[in-house]
Amino acid sequence: MTRTFALVFALLIPFLAAREQTPQGKIISLDDDYNVKLPVTPVDLRIAQRAKQILNRPERWDRVGTRVCRVSACNSGCPTLAKTFSLYCALERATEEITGAFEHRGAVMQEARFVIDEIAANQKDFQHRLEGFNNSPNTTFDDIQKVLLLLEDRIRRHLAEASRPTR
Repeated sequence: MTRTFALVFALLIPFLAAREQTPQGKIISLDDDYNVKLPVTPVDLRIAQRAKQILNRPERWDRVGTRVCRVSACNSGCPTLAKTFSLYCALERATEEITGAFEHRGAVMQEARFVIDEIAANQKDFQHRLEGFNNSPNTTFDDIQKVLLLLEDRIRRHLAEASRPTR
């Protein structure tokens, strides 16, 4: 019996280690998290709207942003005292302001990646979609605004679909 339990436990350890629970209680597999699709909530819509406010003027856009903090005043990857924001950092800041925490693979971040997949389909060479799109010499401030607008629309559409009764 003990041997069977040990074998079952040994088989479960990699499975349990490769899963993560989000603050909303959803469990995702980290093995396939590159394109994991999470359900959106009204909070995600507020985050998208806040990110659009953060990047409301061209002079607030950091067109060469990274996801790694380069200064001592950092909460996570983006400077906490920043005056300019990359697309990634605007979404990170908005998420932290609205929820008090940040998830690199949270629903808003993933939906933003999917928007970029749609509008920059010919630029599949981005190592990191949000950073690569933001930093591309072909990307303009209007392109960043388009991502944020499409992100809002996409979340609204998902929320509407989720609220429809199933038959």
